[in-house]
Amino acid sequence: MSGQIDVKRLALLASRTERAMEAAAELRGLYDFVSFDRAEAVVVLGGDGFMLHTLHRMLDRNRVIPAYGMNCGTVGFLMNRYRSPAKLAERLNKARAFGIAPLRMEAIQQDGSRHVACAINEVSLLRETRQTAKIEIELDGKTRLKELVCDGVLLATPAGSTAYNLSANGPILPLDSQLLALTPISPFRPRRWSGAVLPERSKVTFRVNEPAKRPVSVVADQKEFRDVAEVKLEIARESALTLLFDPGHALDERIVAEQFAV
Repeated sequence: MSGQIDVKRLALLASRTERAMEAAAELRGLYDFVSFDRAEAVVVLGGDGFMLHTLHRMLDRNRVIPAYGMNCGTVGFLMNRYRSPAKLAERLNKARAFGIAPLRMEAIQQDGSRHVACAINEVSLLRETRQTAKIEIELDGKTRLKELVCDGVLLATPAGSTAYNLSANGPILPLDSQLLALTPISPFRPRRWSGAVLPERSKVTFRVNEPAKRPVSVVADQKEFRDVAEVKLEIARESALTLLFDPGHALDERIVAEQFAV
């Protein structure tokens, strides 16, 4: 990354787990942190879920600053290792910056209510009852699949391609691929359809067939809306976020490594 981060203008955010709170106390004994509103970068202590919460907080407040995560959770795919707290300034100034553009979602419920939210990992549609969902898929104004009979369907960014998307047998996307993964969840028909890899510029619309009989919910990362009739998705380039990673521990390398995990 270009330039150096002033450790006197760092904010610190920690999840409420015991491990994260202990790490926060250790760091506060070494550095004087400022409030988030005054910071030029933020150190995030927790797991991937807390990092996503922090990034969404930035989007909601319209104040986006670089985030350097230190793993005090479990997987920590979006985080760096928690080590050498006394060398935090050195690590920050050697860190690589990665831009992540979220998906912008507009969800229309059966009663006509509209909701807008962003997803950093993925937007997923899921059946609400024991009956399968029936979903039409439109791409850039053209219907590509008239009816997908399934438990659900999702659209994932490269950053989210190793999360729910991978569990649903979707492809892992390199961070700089400028692609999106469109992945069915337990598809019944068409039987042989396994999804699609789309250009990042694509505009995707999901329409729920028989929504009253076969209700469907939509989840944008951690935000859920039930009984949806239509969901429109596109990349929100103007809302790009920045994550900082230690050399050799960057997100693009971890995405590659994940494809060889056994």
